[in-house]
Amino acid sequence: MGRVIFFGKDMTGASSVISCRNVWKLFGNNPEKYLESMPKNHSYEDISSDGYIAGVKDVTLEVNRGEMLVIMGLSGSGKSTLVRCFSRLHDITGGSVTVEGQDIMALSEKELIELRRSKMGMVFQSFGLLPHRTILDNVAFPLEMRGQDKHARRERALEVIKLVGLEGREEYFPRELSGGQQQRVGIARSLAIEPDIWFLDEPFSALDPLIRREMQDEFLRLQDILGKTIAFITHDFDEALRLADRIAIMKNGAIEQCDTPDRIVLNPATEYVAKFTREVEKSKVVKARALARTSKKTDSSGNPVLANTTIKELAHLLMGDVREIIPVVETDGRNQKLIGGMDRKEALEILFGSD
Repeated sequence: MGRVIFFGKDMTGASSVISCRNVWKLFGNNPEKYLESMPKNHSYEDISSDGYIAGVKDVTLEVNRGEMLVIMGLSGSGKSTLVRCFSRLHDITGGSVTVEGQDIMALSEKELIELRRSKMGMVFQSFGLLPHRTILDNVAFPLEMRGQDKHARRERALEVIKLVGLEGREEYFPRELSGGQQQRVGIARSLAIEPDIWFLDEPFSALDPLIRREMQDEFLRLQDILGKTIAFITHDFDEALRLADRIAIMKNGAIEQCDTPDRIVLNPATEYVAKFTREVEKSKVVKARALARTSKKTDSSGNPVLANTTIKELAHLLMGDVREIIPVVETDGRNQKLIGGMDRKEALEILFGSD
């Protein structure tokens, strides 16, 4: 396998934090027995007609360390059910889920609780704040449940409150905050336990559009600082494009496509995926990296473009450049590395919307 890049992150040799293999979650009477006897290639409709619901249907998926995997789909597609299988909030019907090499179905209840407390943070659409507790006490609450002493949990709570931009509001009560500020409290409370893995289930969907955009900005800032391994659920394709290293699009419990945002926009795998991409302005999503190819025509001595730059951002250069192939480089701030050449004609077709 060659070098794999996830939007500004070099994932060469990336380790898998969560690994799903042929995971099923069926709802119904004695689903394990039904799954054992179920014919291969049974459709979602066939399963439903047999009196079962396929919340998750034969999913194989990896979540790599430090990446943000956005799982999206319409209501009832199985995205929330899948993430609940990651943490064993749902016991799976078939297949396997491992978290950092541990088969979570083999863990005892005590081991599972410890894994969740020490490794996992969760943020949901409903803020779930305790109305009679101050912001400081809300954020410190999971540390209190862990048995941490009062001084240590106060210090940690103050640290994450500052991190999410709520410094000075520690003694406020939830009712005194806006919706966006309450969501920040929920994020701070989740971060207080310093999770390695972060699950977020439509955390911004209840917010007004402007506040939602601000929270996305804040979330991207936090991820840039913290580098968590994240599974983020949304039904909003624009939100997925903005946040994701990779997007897994679900329908009827199965994954239709899992890839980087620009590859999904450029090459939707199914008609269902294509419906999400039709109204997308591709030049705002597709980055130079996605068009970089190994080519003998690439002139490494010419002025290169940065791999993480969108075609929209390169519009002025593309209009004025006469080179057939434009070099694309990655940079770590000090050094540049040539990763290939971008066909100028192909980039212009994306810029002007040509099929």
